[in-house]
Amino acid sequence: MHVPDGFLDLRTAGTSAALSLSALAAAIRRLRLGLPRRRVPLMGLAAAFIFAAQMLNFPVAGGTSGHLVGAVLASVLLGPSAAVVVMTAVLLVQCLLFADGGLLALGANVFNMAVVAVAGGQAVYRPMRRVLPDRRGLLVAAALASWCSTVLASIFCAAELAWSGVAAWRLVFPAMAGVHMLIGLGEAAITTLVVAAIMRTRPDLVELQGPDEPPSASRLFWAGALATTFGLVIFALPFASSFPDGLERVAQALGFAERAATPLPAPMADYRLPGSWPASAATAVAGVLGTLVAFGGACALAAVLAPRARSQGER
Repeated sequence: MHVPDGFLDLRTAGTSAALSLSALAAAIRRLRLGLPRRRVPLMGLAAAFIFAAQMLNFPVAGGTSGHLVGAVLASVLLGPSAAVVVMTAVLLVQCLLFADGGLLALGANVFNMAVVAVAGGQAVYRPMRRVLPDRRGLLVAAALASWCSTVLASIFCAAELAWSGVAAWRLVFPAMAGVHMLIGLGEAAITTLVVAAIMRTRPDLVELQGPDEPPSASRLFWAGALATTFGLVIFALPFASSFPDGLERVAQALGFAERAATPLPAPMADYRLPGSWPASAATAVAGVLGTLVAFGGACALAAVLAPRARSQGER
């Protein structure tokens, strides 16, 4: 769902960027008032995992693929404000280092995948958790919220395309919503499996919606989680689907794919390390480096935000 440059006009790109900046500023303000120090590495780990998982496209019907967005997964683990920051960090790394998503369209991508997807997912997740408060209810709520967040983000993307005059709303809305209803099933399955795995090993990390600081996780847990994330990149990447994703398929079907502008130069464009590497190795190394950058960047940002919370009485 990463929108490239050329699909959106300046009015749409500017408006979505302004909305994204406002939402990100609000999220940062909330984190400054209540981000526990021990949540810093979890934010880095969430960013690393989401970055790695987004490289792994899975096939859906009609020669189309999808990938995890991760907004609900991040918000279940971290809360909505931290999820907005983590998703923004991932999208920045993808755009600046890998030319995945246009620079002028970055605001729209942040709005769709970091703001709308998080807010939409929370609008479903929170009421369901009140009705289904047990752990099984948490998994059901996370699954449905993940599906809804993916579909909702695709609808906003369709609205941006229509507002830019790229495609008629009556065509782009059903096309984007329809294919992402299928992709949302994969999103729901992955989110549920990851949350269930964390609940088995560290259930306290799933219940971070309250004000208390979570218990400290062992170094063995963090090492295992990072190793799993790197394993996704190195071992699962060769099995990722090469089919076009939902937005690319819709662009081809509705005839606006050629509007995509040539991406700006990036150090590892198309997720390949420059040089005379074999294709699979170039992609794997680029993925590992991107995962490290996402982890380090999110940790650094969280560390900057956390000290103020500690000085105001955090336990």
